[in-house]
Amino acid sequence: MIKGVAVHPLRRIPDERGMVMHMLRADAPHFERFGEIYFSTIYPNVVKGWHLHRRMTLNYAVVSGMIKLVLYDDREDSPTRSEVMELFVGGDGAGHRGQLRHRPPRPRRDRAARSGERAHPVSLGCPSRLR
Repeated sequence: MIKGVAVHPLRRIPDERGMVMHMLRADAPHFERFGEIYFSTIYPNVVKGWHLHRRMTLNYAVVSGMIKLVLYDDREDSPTRSEVMELFVGGDGAGHRGQLRHRPPRPRRDRAARSGERAHPVSLGCPSRLR
């Protein structure tokens, strides 16, 4: 496990009308601060490629589909430097849907849709400073 990466279960509230799932609350112990929320689409069997946020903590949840989230720790001062971590996020399988992936600044990330359908991850960014 890469230092600073955590997986948190999301609270699911189902009933006969559907379901509500809490992604992150301000009173959660791992909440840092609000920066931005963005939604993205990943097409089936497409890799979005490596990306790096130097100052932003990201929290991922997938509301539709499944993604394979790959993290690589290239932080020089990290005890887990050079480690690779692969996580499946989303889908209906046990252990995938209803989890929040919390990632500190700096590890590079790569994402790909793995469910044979478009995936729709949601990211809550917590920058160390706002512009």
